[in-house]
Amino acid sequence: MSRLLKALFLGAGLLFLIVAGNFVYGWNAAGPLAKEAAIVIKPGASIRSAAGQLEDMGAIKSADAFVNRARIFGASSTIKTGEFLLPAHASNSEILAILTGGKTVQRMVTVPEGMPSIMVYERLMANDRLTGTVAIPAEGSILPDSYAFEKGEPRAAVVARMQAAMQKVIDDLWPKRSKDAVVKTPLEAVTLASIVEKETSKKSELRMVAGVYSNRLKTGMMLQADPTIIYPITRGKPLGRRIRQSEIASVNDYNTYSMVGLPKGPIANPSRAAIEAVLNPEKTRALFFVADGTGGHVFANTLEEHNANVEKWYAIRRERGEM
Repeated sequence: MSRLLKALFLGAGLLFLIVAGNFVYGWNAAGPLAKEAAIVIKPGASIRSAAGQLEDMGAIKSADAFVNRARIFGASSTIKTGEFLLPAHASNSEILAILTGGKTVQRMVTVPEGMPSIMVYERLMANDRLTGTVAIPAEGSILPDSYAFEKGEPRAAVVARMQAAMQKVIDDLWPKRSKDAVVKTPLEAVTLASIVEKETSKKSELRMVAGVYSNRLKTGMMLQADPTIIYPITRGKPLGRRIRQSEIASVNDYNTYSMVGLPKGPIANPSRAAIEAVLNPEKTRALFFVADGTGGHVFANTLEEHNANVEKWYAIRRERGEM
């Protein structure tokens, strides 16, 4: 073989090594993305369409180069649907691993225990990562919890998951109710649970409060729950002031100071724990309770005991300068 031919073969081999090395290097080298960014891959998207998005957002230098390299280095990989977070300077290989790994960005919307539906609605409508409109959900139809959603997901789809979760809880708990449960239907259970939820923030008190209200319902006493006064005024939002005497005396479908029995429906969205408490109330003779100054309540069997407890609570409030 002549020297010229050897030189040509050597040059071609060297050129191949350079091109191959650059091909491999370009796949694993740090990318141009200056800072962390999210990308949304829609259903039915291909690697080529995703590559176009990546080039447009500055995550890769060339969509064509990305696709060609992906065909070789990730030949069997299929990109997933959803929102993905790309770290700054992610390489082509890292980006493909993220898009095919299926680990999407987890965005959450949280419904606290006892939140009324008007506030659930406002929270959903204020989230600009969700789309579409939705009506105010039926009171008591939403299970308080944290719900994951994808960017661009319809609000109606999120509400449907929240309501399905509540229905699942009802379907699970209703057959297990105690013979001492005073409620006769699932709606009554959710209604009473919404009042119990609003009356105490302590999980340890839920069954006791449920026991008191169950006793009142059994004996024909008024429930006299302050949150039921507020609900028709604000739809469950904080009142922001003291309740007026005229509001205590107001006659409507919710005010349990002017009616015997349960309101016509829930006044908030109760937790699973509150519903469970209503379906399995504490066995007690207590008919009254009042705040004890520590965030909890003190319970009484008789009006005389209750009045003494109320005086103690008033003394605490006077000491705090609240009266």
